[in-house]
Amino acid sequence: MKILITGAHGFVGNRLMQDLDDTVAAPSMRSMSEEQIRNMIEKSRADVIIHTAAISDVGTCEKNPGASYEANVRLPLFLAKAAKEQKLICFSSDQVYRGCAGEGPYKEEDASPCNVYGRHKLEMEQRVLDVKPDAVMLRAEWMYDYPTKRSNYLRMLLNEKQVLTFGKQSRGLTYLREVAENMPKIFMLPGGVYNFGSETKQTMYDITCEMLHFLKSDRKPEEVPPAHNLWMDCTKAKERGILFSDAKEGLKRCLKDYHLAKDRE
Repeated sequence: MKILITGAHGFVGNRLMQDLDDTVAAPSMRSMSEEQIRNMIEKSRADVIIHTAAISDVGTCEKNPGASYEANVRLPLFLAKAAKEQKLICFSSDQVYRGCAGEGPYKEEDASPCNVYGRHKLEMEQRVLDVKPDAVMLRAEWMYDYPTKRSNYLRMLLNEKQVLTFGKQSRGLTYLREVAENMPKIFMLPGGVYNFGSETKQTMYDITCEMLHFLKSDRKPEEVPPAHNLWMDCTKAKERGILFSDAKEGLKRCLKDYHLAKDRE
């Protein structure tokens, strides 16, 4: 099975390139037409396309909604139209729940975005599925890993100079290695939208306090007013065999995988 990965040099795509077999890196699609994307797919001879390329910074999308729409809606739609014989997997985001009423956890049908990025990701899901009903949309959480220069939660946790500020917000945190490990099962999913990642009932502030204690660090996070919960109910994916460690255990696993948790229980 040959796998074409967009955003192959990005945080998620690079990890998938390393961990999955028979992968092909897609070139940048930034200025591609629909016909050029169709030619790219045909040339790759891929069986599966994993679309990770995006403008994912919420602030950047707010400042430049036109660029966000191009990257986060228009290009994925071109992929969907061109991928007539390929399985298409698209990464979406928990930001589609940013405007939800209530505390969560949120199910797939509860989406209510309130920022440009979240609105564009939700529109991407709907328009891609209209064209290609067997496509799989993965609403991913805040992901972390160690072998990367990109700032992420784990890197922040390990940086003794980093000031950590978190509130009583419930949000999942997902170990990127576990994302890659679940991919073979993702390929077999029926089309639709899936909440995708680790679950937790703890707040970001509480998780951070416990992890700093686990790391035997003297630091303590600064508590700030709580942000809106981004707590997802991942039952739909779990029923299909898509399993993750809970947020805290995933962090401990990652620390042990990279020998960063020696002499710690």
